[in-house]
Amino acid sequence: MKMKRKKLWMLTAVLLIGAVALYALSATQRDITQEMVLVPEAPDYSDSTMWITVDGDSCGNGADVFYVVSTWEEDWQDEAGRTSHYADVWNEHHRKHMAREMNKVAAYMAPGNRFYAPYYRHATIETFMVADEDSIRRRARMAMDDVCAAFDYFLARRDSTRPLIVAGFSQGGMAVVELLKHMSDDTYRQLAAAYVLGYKVTEADTLQSKHLKAAQGESDTGVTICYNTVKDVKYAHPVIAATCMSINPVNWHTDATPAVLHDTITVTLSPEHHVLVVKGYDGKEYPPYKGFLNVGDIHSCEPWLYSECLQRNIKVRAQAWRHRKE
Repeated sequence: MKMKRKKLWMLTAVLLIGAVALYALSATQRDITQEMVLVPEAPDYSDSTMWITVDGDSCGNGADVFYVVSTWEEDWQDEAGRTSHYADVWNEHHRKHMAREMNKVAAYMAPGNRFYAPYYRHATIETFMVADEDSIRRRARMAMDDVCAAFDYFLARRDSTRPLIVAGFSQGGMAVVELLKHMSDDTYRQLAAAYVLGYKVTEADTLQSKHLKAAQGESDTGVTICYNTVKDVKYAHPVIAATCMSINPVNWHTDATPAVLHDTITVTLSPEHHVLVVKGYDGKEYPPYKGFLNVGDIHSCEPWLYSECLQRNIKVRAQAWRHRKE
């Protein structure tokens, strides 16, 4: 009996030692993994180089437009072999990528308005390819924090008597949703409209903030404009387009009334699937990307295909906001 107890004790000790060794190895591997992940230096929003700004409001009766750029970077490594899952706002190569979109959007959003677009440590495209909502939100949290910090800096220095427009494309659209949750009620009262271009607003989002209010027409204020474009409803990408609200930016209907864009493109909202279905436009200028984007959906077109509609609508909603404040 003593011999059996001794063998049992020895077996228990061996298993315990093994478990401790395995945990130590696992912890070491976790530490190594953490050491090999690169988090770029945070932006300093008091530094003017962290912004693209355009003052196109010579008459002083326009809006302040805060725009959030989309995803431009893939996972990358530095000279030490460390992998980063974020854009580096101090890296000239990354800045040129972001500036390309920011300047192109400014070309139609800035005229008649004051335009502000911050560089931020946006999460890389691989973040969104995992198709797991919890993982996406964890990885993107730092990017959203950067945008909120930039927004707070911008708010502290802007004239609050002017109408506020918040807009963003793709990951930038995700940031717009987070900004609506982040902003105070006082800031929300300054909001003419928020534009979520090529991203989603979920029921859970609306439960987290009363500031997420779906647009119902062309001129309502304090509302969120959300849309995603596909060739067929079967191509709606859940990571991007599983939204609870949508509107047609061509005719500003929330029903299935078709609208004609550029004489040849028919844009019809599917109220059931909350996506825009286009006919007469194939989006060939946006090739499929990693089998993830532009595969039946035409994700890359969102800020550009409807740019004239958005430009006009920003003016309409800004004027409506001013009228209601009189």
